[in-house]
Formats: sequence, structure tokens, C-alpha cells
Amino acid sequence: FYLDVVTQVGIFAALALGLNVVVGFAGLLDLGFVAFFAVGAYTWAIFGSGQANQFTSGGFPLPADLFFVFLFLGVIVAALAGVLLGLPVLRLRGDYLAIVTLGFGEVIRVLANNLDKPVNLTNGPQGITSIGQPLAWLADLAAKTGIDAFRWQAMIYYLLVLAIITVAIFYTRRLDDSKIGRAWVAIREDEIAAQAMGVPLVRTKLIAFATGASFAGAMGVVFASKQTFVSPESFDFNQSVGILAMVVLGGLGSIRGVILGASIVTILNLQVLKAVSGWINGLRASGVEVLGFSLANLPTQFEPSKYERLIFGLILIAMMLYRPQGLVPAQRAPVERPQDREEAKR
Repeated sequence: FYLDVVTQVGIFAALALGLNVVVGFAGLLDLGFVAFFAVGAYTWAIFGSGQANQFTSGGFPLPADLFFVFLFLGVIVAALAGVLLGLPVLRLRGDYLAIVTLGFGEVIRVLANNLDKPVNLTNGPQGITSIGQPLAWLADLAAKTGIDAFRWQAMIYYLLVLAIITVAIFYTRRLDDSKIGRAWVAIREDEIAAQAMGVPLVRTKLIAFATGASFAGAMGVVFASKQTFVSPESFDFNQSVGILAMVVLGGLGSIRGVILGASIVTILNLQVLKAVSGWINGLRASGVEVLGFSLANLPTQFEPSKYERLIFGLILIAMMLYRPQGLVPAQRAPVERPQDREEAKR
């Protein structure tokens, strides 16, 4: 179980690193980032299961070990989706860009929900099941030798996610120290000044969108394979908010920070809130009285796991008020101009 939790942390850490490129490095608020996650997931889900037989002559699912080919294909398809989104909208700024990206995320979810007719591409709200897992023959071999196949499969995904995270961290660090990384920071601080210095705004923003989307596409392929099931509900707006919370909590533009933020939010969601809910349910079942009040009368709605988004929202508000730079501030922190301080005082 704990190995699975660590793997989930790794998946969301990679997503947070991708969104950090867009929001933290380039300063572009993307509220539909989960759409690229969905693109990668459905890329493998359709062809790694029997779903493609619904609109082709047959021969599917593809061999499970082609997963590694689709891992790179998911990167390419998601990056192209990022470019296609960016071309018409990246001349927008601030709230307008945020609203358009939010709409894009919802469009992808609605398409996945309705592309079961007239041609059944996504199987609609029922989702796609029986998605192939890589190296399944190793798990079968382990089972024959007395090793727990489930644990072995979990170890495979753990090592796979660890490898992807290592590559993502290395690549992100190189980008941060590169010419394009400095161009992103220039755009984040002042678009007009950046353009005056010769930075091509649209092209530089497109690279940021495509880079961030490629991270999400790769992890989408891993997610679909690991879960062996995807549905449109796996990619709703709340997921985008959760990933953004990881970036803000850790520190915009901070690689170590977003990994820490992803770890905290994921563990809070998967472990802490569920454990507290279980503890409260145990108290309710015990019927113990405290100061004349029977704990059996605690309302069933009083479960922290039901209010995870509310809790994340409160965490974000607290961070913005008391530590806006995040838990681990970026080494190259955003520059605060004197006029910004004067406006804040007013």
C-alpha cells in the first residue's frame, strides 16, 4: 500500500513539475492543465485495450510492452495539444488566459464523456477498462516463483515513475538555467520589457505550454496503465486545482518546492484525511459520551475526506497571506518593483 502511495506522489510530482514550467517559470496561469493528462491517458487507453476495436477492423489491444512506445507518443500528442491550445490564446494575459484554459480543460472532459457516438472512441461516461500493463509477464513469472505478483507490479510502476521523475527534474533544471528559461522569467516579470529586449512572446509561451503538457502526457499514459481504467471523471476541474495547489504550496518556480508540495497534498489526500475520517467514524460507532454529548450523534457529513477541496482552498489562502513565496522559495525569486509595493499599500 505504501509503495502505491509513493508512486501516486511521484505521478503528481511530475504533473506539478509540468505545471510549474507554465505557471512558475513563464507566469501563465493554466486552469485546465489536467486536459493534457487526459490526452496522454486516453492515447494509451484506447489502443492498449480492446476499445480501438469499436472503430477499426480489429487486432487490439496492442501488445502491453508497446506501452513504452506510447509513453513517448503520449509526450508528443500532449505537446501538440499544448501548441494547438496556445496558438490562438497566448496573446491573452492574466485572467483572460486563465478562463480560456479552464474552458479547454472542460472541453476535453466533455469530449471524453460524449465521444461514444456516432463512433465509439472513448466509451463515454462508462470509461475504458482492461488497459494493458507493461512487463506483465514479469509479474506472472514472479507469481510462479512464489513472489506476490501484485507487489511486483507495484514495484515496476514505482521504478518507472522514479525514472520519469529523475528525467523530469534533470530536464527542468536544465531549462531553468538555459536561455529559454531566462526568457520565461523575463516574460513572467514584464511582457512589454521582454518584447522590447527581443524575446518572441508567442513562440516562447508556446514552448512553455508544450513542455508542461508533455510532462502531463507522459504521466497520463502511466496513470492509465497503472489504474487499468480511465473515465472522464478522472480528469475534472478539481484535479487541475489540486495540481495548482501543489505548485503554489511548494513555491512557484521552485523545483524542490513543487515536489514537496505534491508530496504534502497527495499524502494529505490519500492518507491523512482518510485516516482522520476513519478515526471519527470509529468514535461515532463507539457511542462514547463527552461532556454529556454522545459521539454517536456526530453528523455523517462530518468527515474531512469529503471536504478535501475546501481544505486545499484554505491552505492556499493561508499560504497567500503568510508565505506567498511557498514552502521552498525559488532561488531566482520574482522581482518586486517599488511601484508594486506602493500599490499593495493602497
